[in-house]
Amino acid sequence: MTQVIDKSARVSAIVPARNEEAVIAACIASLAPQPEILEIIVVDDQSTDRTATIVQQSMHEHNKVRLLQIQELPAGWVGKNNALWHGAQEAHGEWLLFTDADSIHACDSAAKALAIAQQENAALVSFSPEQTMETWYEKSLIPYIYCRLAHHFSYDDVNNPINQAAAANGQFLMIRKDAYESVGGHAAVASEVLEDVALAKRVKSSGQPIWFGSGQGIVRVRMYRSFAAMWEGWKKNLYPLMGGTPEAIGREFLRAIIPVLATYILAISTWAFFKNWLTAIGVFLAGTIATAVAYNEELRRNHFSHRLVWYGFPGRLLFGRLLWASYRCHRRGKLKWKGREYPAGTSRASNR
Repeated sequence: MTQVIDKSARVSAIVPARNEEAVIAACIASLAPQPEILEIIVVDDQSTDRTATIVQQSMHEHNKVRLLQIQELPAGWVGKNNALWHGAQEAHGEWLLFTDADSIHACDSAAKALAIAQQENAALVSFSPEQTMETWYEKSLIPYIYCRLAHHFSYDDVNNPINQAAAANGQFLMIRKDAYESVGGHAAVASEVLEDVALAKRVKSSGQPIWFGSGQGIVRVRMYRSFAAMWEGWKKNLYPLMGGTPEAIGREFLRAIIPVLATYILAISTWAFFKNWLTAIGVFLAGTIATAVAYNEELRRNHFSHRLVWYGFPGRLLFGRLLWASYRCHRRGKLKWKGREYPAGTSRASNR
C-alpha cells in the first residue's frame, strides 16, 4: 500500500515490537486517528509470534502504518534501543513519539504533548502513563513502585531548568527530531537499559528544556500480563531506579518492610508483656491503620485509587523481595529480558 503523507501532521510515532501480538493492534488503533500523527512506524524486533502479520493487516485499515523489520541485534545494543534507532532513521516527522506496543492513547495524546511542548518550550515531553491493573499482584506492586518513583523522580525537579534532575518514561516519550539528533539519539545510549532516563539526561544537559508529567487520561498501559513477566521486568529495573547503590537499596528495603514488621513485633510484644489478646489486637490494628493512612495519601498524590490501599501490605513485601532480587541480579552482572541477556553494571533501567 502506498503511504499517503499528510504535510500538516508533525509527529512520527515509533513503536518497538518484540512478540506483541496481544497488544499491537490496539496500540495502532489508538494512534491512527490522531491528525497530528503523520505516520506510525512499527519496528518488528525479530518477533516469533504473529506481530508482523497483525501489523500488516493494520496497514490495510490505516494508511499511516509502516512495518520495519530488523534481523539482527548489533553488539553493545539493547534490543529496544536498536529498534527505536532504526525507526527514527526512517521517520519524516518534525517530532518523534516513542511509545510502547502496550500503550493505549487517548484521541488527543499527541495534541496535548505538542501543546505542552509549545507552552514550555520543551524539546522533550514525556508522560508517566495511567496504569491498568487486573490481578492482585499488579495492584499490590505497581502502585507502590510508582509512589516510590515519584519520590526519586519528582516532576517539579525534572521540569525545573536549573535543577539537574532528568527523567522520562519510554512508554510515551516525544522529542523534537533535531534535538534527538543533536544528542546522538539512541545510538548514544545504545547499551542503556534505562534508555528513557538516559536520553532525557542528555537532552537536559545539552541546555534544552524537558517536561515530564502524569499521563492520567492521556495514555494508559497494562505493563505485564503475568506474574513471571512482571517479576522479570522489574528485576532488571528496580535496582538502578531506586538509586543503584547498596546503601540506597538498603534504605528502600527498610522503608518498605519496617512498618509491616514493626506492627507485628509490637503486637506480639504487647501480648507477651500484658498477656491480653484484645490489647495486642488493638496495637496491631493501630499500626495497620497508621500504615494504610500514610499509603493512602501517597496513592492520592500519584493519582491511584484509594481502593488500592490495602494492597499496599503485600505490595511492600513483594517490593522488598524484588528489590533484593534486582540487587543480586545487578551484582552478578547479568540482566534478562524477552529472551535476551544483557550485561549489567553500566546500564540504567527501563520498563520495556
